[in-house]
Amino acid sequence: MYKSFYKLQSSPFGTSPDPRFLYMMPHTREALACLEYGISARKGFTVLTGEVGTGKTTLLRRALSSFSSRRVSTSFVFNPRLDTLDFLEFVLTDFGIAPTTRTKSGMLLQLNRWLIERFRMEETCVVVVDEAQNLSWDLLEEIRLLTNLETSSEKLLQIVLSGQPELEEKLRHPSVRQLRQRVSLWCRTQSLTESQTHAYVAERLRIAGASWPIFSQEALSLIHRFSRGIPRIINLLCEHSLIVGYVEQIREITPAIVEGVAVELELETQPFLISSAAMGGGGMSSPLSVSGDALNFSTAFNGDPTGRQDR
Repeated sequence: MYKSFYKLQSSPFGTSPDPRFLYMMPHTREALACLEYGISARKGFTVLTGEVGTGKTTLLRRALSSFSSRRVSTSFVFNPRLDTLDFLEFVLTDFGIAPTTRTKSGMLLQLNRWLIERFRMEETCVVVVDEAQNLSWDLLEEIRLLTNLETSSEKLLQIVLSGQPELEEKLRHPSVRQLRQRVSLWCRTQSLTESQTHAYVAERLRIAGASWPIFSQEALSLIHRFSRGIPRIINLLCEHSLIVGYVEQIREITPAIVEGVAVELELETQPFLISSAAMGGGGMSSPLSVSGDALNFSTAFNGDPTGRQDR
């Protein structure tokens, strides 16, 4: 709608987790390096955690796309509310394997044979489980047992558990201590500081082809205040502000426009909780009260992960 008015080549604040728009900050580089190393070095378990809307899916896609020169088969489990048989069937199918039986032992044998074939071809196989904080205890244990599929020297299957900070709390439970001991790398996404918010918006506009800043500095400061540095909420505010700017034929987004959008979206009246981990802290259980309800707007920004990806 507004692209021609602002002379943009693409939508800078789209709803899909497009890896092209990943803005590299120190914590982003660190998390990306952890993911890439964990997969390429066949470390078995890698855990990625971060508050809702902090870019975990975008980061995962960027990490997986970095293996474009090598063949990597990926199964992306985006719904963790499955029983064991459904999970195994989903993984096999997403890898492109037609299950020959629907028994647990049969599907495990089929998966093991396929993984050995891929290993001999020097390929890497990755299972990514999104929203892993919602995994049942039983399924979490079954996933742990999948890392027993290994050669004498290396893991046949790389597993990335991605979830909200509650996932870290879940993995501290004594009943899953065996799984926790097997986690080789922990990666975390964080909310942005004010200066990072300014740079984040500028970078997305640059990638989209903007030839001028579009947002005033004061408007960007307000965006940070209302979003608390959560990228998904930043995108939401920016997208709506650009639409309002287009409708009113205003070339520079002003604080008044941002404030109007925030009021319209009730970002100041509906409080939501954000864990201290997302704000860059180490703790997981002391939420900060901030304005806005990210969950109310999350559906518009929940990109649907792709299934099998051979790279």
